[in-house]
Amino acid sequence: MGPEIILLILGLAILLVAGDLLVRGAVGLAAAINVPALLISLTIVAFGTSAPELVVSVQAVLSDNAGIALGNIIGSNVANVLLVLGLPAIIYPISAHVPGLRRHLVFMLIATAAFSLAAYKIGYIDARIGGGLFAGIVAYILYMWWRASHGGAEPVIDEVDEYLENAGISTKTILFLVAGLVGLPLGAHLLVTNGSILAVELGVRNELIGLTIVAFGTSLPELATVCAAAIHKKSDVAIGGVVGSNIFNLLAVGGAAGLTGVAKFDQTSLQIDIPVMILASIVLSAFVLSRRDIGRWSGMLLFGAYIGFIIAVANFSSGL
Repeated sequence: MGPEIILLILGLAILLVAGDLLVRGAVGLAAAINVPALLISLTIVAFGTSAPELVVSVQAVLSDNAGIALGNIIGSNVANVLLVLGLPAIIYPISAHVPGLRRHLVFMLIATAAFSLAAYKIGYIDARIGGGLFAGIVAYILYMWWRASHGGAEPVIDEVDEYLENAGISTKTILFLVAGLVGLPLGAHLLVTNGSILAVELGVRNELIGLTIVAFGTSLPELATVCAAAIHKKSDVAIGGVVGSNIFNLLAVGGAAGLTGVAKFDQTSLQIDIPVMILASIVLSAFVLSRRDIGRWSGMLLFGAYIGFIIAVANFSSGL
């Protein structure tokens, strides 16, 4: 079991570094050929920052480990709300009073409903459903483009400034691109393969690996970013990032998984995982719609709920 854990962690580390390098290289190249910053943000940065989840899910479906793909999507969305917002809120309150955020919340709720409908009414995501989900992310990007082009406030659009330090067609930019393109599939392969072996050795379902190790690992960059913002008392953009990330997970990553193959939902996902994801979305909606800040006590409750969720799915999967 030891080697599998080491290789799984190594795969996760490669995945995260490769995803960041790919975004930096792609943004630098796009800026060098005068691609508008808005377009870079809506496409390269938005998809690039979701690249680890997307590549892992595609790799999992291709290797007949669709449970890891679905667990990754569901677990990432749960972690985004309960962990990424909960833990930093203990440090400093996170503002839910963000102009324009309610519109994006509606998209997130629609995406959550569509994903959940596929789970409960159909039981799987195939090419047809995956195509529909992916069409949803295209429509969402076009909507953001239209709004931003007309001067509307778009809180979920990523800033591109931090990625522009390598703008230009240089050796560094090309190396970043190559490293990202090579590292992402390599990291995903190590993660999925060893995660599947670990699940067999532990006698648990593949979804558990996706819900816990993979989801937590791919959420680490967002968690680190929001924690750093909270320390500097600048966490007001955190909710917008979480809403946007959840939308991309459900529509882009879920759609890509379906277009790659067939991903079936197991009974435990229907009984525990997805209901918790839906409940987390409702809790987030309550904060956004009431424009109530996520304070220290709320953050402690969210973080405690995440710990409880991990313990519950671990115990349920092991039959305790």
